[in-house]
Amino acid sequence: MEPLCDRLRTIFGDDRVNVDEVEHVLSQYKSNEADWAKYAMFDDHKYTRNLVDKGNGKYNLMILCWGPGMGSSIHDHTDSHCFVKILQGTLLETRYEWPEAKPDEDASEEGRPMAEIGRTSYEMNGVTYMNDTIGLHRMENPSHTEGTVSLHLYIPAFDHCQMFDARTGRRSTCQVTFWSEFGEKIDVRQKIEERKKQKQVVVQPSLTS
Repeated sequence: MEPLCDRLRTIFGDDRVNVDEVEHVLSQYKSNEADWAKYAMFDDHKYTRNLVDKGNGKYNLMILCWGPGMGSSIHDHTDSHCFVKILQGTLLETRYEWPEAKPDEDASEEGRPMAEIGRTSYEMNGVTYMNDTIGLHRMENPSHTEGTVSLHLYIPAFDHCQMFDARTGRRSTCQVTFWSEFGEKIDVRQKIEERKKQKQVVVQPSLTS
């Protein structure tokens, strides 16, 4: 994966994002299990997000592992660019329009079902792109017997997103976490607590001049 990471770091040497160029680079890379096997960590109960590279703080490159039949919720990308490349298996992407309004979570009136834009299946080495101006999406492994491995690139990186109820359009905020970082399994609960503590830190004024 290192040659691909080096190429991406070069592309994002400034703050400009050329979608066509990134798609081209990802398309040129041909999946080789020897490159990504150490990052591909599965869980029996949910899909996993495994961090590969932080891109000097400008992006997150990660590998997602999807057991048979596993899928994400409908979600946004917090105004980030989202690129996905299939490394093994198949992913089904379902896209949705944004809900017309922001239903109050405490309101008794139900919202409207979300409008589906379309569905596309991506096989190994397929590449797709998504951002919030296009809409929302859900990704899932349609196979009931085989796992799927996909490479995801988010620019800029984000640590939370919004999830949506397909029946009502109601949204909730979700904190996103990693199952592993740089090929090593991490303690997810500990990471969440560390983030909370970092946000609670208050900088005290200096008592010296």
